[in-house]
Amino acid sequence: MSGLLSGVLDRRTLRRWSRAAEEAETLDPVQLQRLRQRARALGKRVDKALSIAEGRLQLPLAGHAAIRRPMHSDWAWRPDLWTYPASPPGLAAVRTKTPFGKEAKLFHDCPLSELTIRQIRNTSPEDVAPFGLRLDVFRFDGSFLSLVLDLPREATEGLTRRHVIRLEIRAETESPLEIFGRLNVKHGPNVEQIVREFDRDRGEAMVEFDLGPTALDERRVERAWLDLIFEGPDMNQIILGDVTMSRRPRAEV
Repeated sequence: MSGLLSGVLDRRTLRRWSRAAEEAETLDPVQLQRLRQRARALGKRVDKALSIAEGRLQLPLAGHAAIRRPMHSDWAWRPDLWTYPASPPGLAAVRTKTPFGKEAKLFHDCPLSELTIRQIRNTSPEDVAPFGLRLDVFRFDGSFLSLVLDLPREATEGLTRRHVIRLEIRAETESPLEIFGRLNVKHGPNVEQIVREFDRDRGEAMVEFDLGPTALDERRVERAWLDLIFEGPDMNQIILGDVTMSRRPRAEV
């Protein structure tokens, strides 16, 4: 429906109900009862629309959440799973290498998968990202579980050994759990890997990957990806409320 036609219909509806309110004083009981029924039915729909609109407008809006950028950052990114609605929103009995969204895959070595993954809507006042990711892990008889995120092309454009890449997460778990971040950068036939463990005294945690000590061949950088590794996830629920990455040049000494 065009905006013009919708506006005309809205004005007609308002005029009709304005007249009904004025005439209510003179209606007979039968007519007044019919008017009350119509008004109640309309009022329920209006209240529902208001409730949904006010609730959604209080949440981070999809695609509009800010990313915290350290000074001099030349790239910052929040994966689509934390930015836009996913389709489907969840998967059960997830097999290894199963893609979820455009950038993510779940890897594990369980013979029998008792894992579920679901995108959730963030609702707490502290949330910045519109969406979060929930992993429910039941019996886990494998040796590793990781969520792999392919970094966009912009992450590797102009990438040098002078760069420091920062990874920030907001995580909650039912039981204590060690979480690691591993940055992988492919250059020619080689892959540089840097592993950092998150210090999770609070929900928010940050690690940095300094490319200076690596043997990165800057001329042959092809792509990069991130592994979020969960150590011993048996019988646990993991909620990643936000994941962001940024890149900045290291300060010259």
